[in-house]
Amino acid sequence: MEFIFDTQMLIEGQNLSEDAVRDYITGNIAGDSLLVIGDETLLRIHFHTNMPWRVLEYAASLGDVHDIVIENMRRQAQGANG
Repeated sequence: MEFIFDTQMLIEGQNLSEDAVRDYITGNIAGDSLLVIGDETLLRIHFHTNMPWRVLEYAASLGDVHDIVIENMRRQAQGANG
C-alpha cells in the first residue's frame, strides 16, 4: 500500500471549482483515488495520501473545512481500528 491515509472532508465557501481543486491536489500532493464532487459553495474531497495535513491546509485556504475524516488504511487492512 503506497498511500496510507484515506483523507475526506467538506469545504464550504464561495466560487469553489471542482476542476481547480482537482488540478491543485494532483499537481502538488502525492496520492491516488482522488474524488472532488460538489458545486460552487460546497465540495467533498476524498483522497488517499501520506500527507493529509497538506490537503487540510489547502482546503482551509478555500473556505470552512468540516466533517474531516482521516483513516489509516494500513491499520484497517491489518484488522486494527483507526
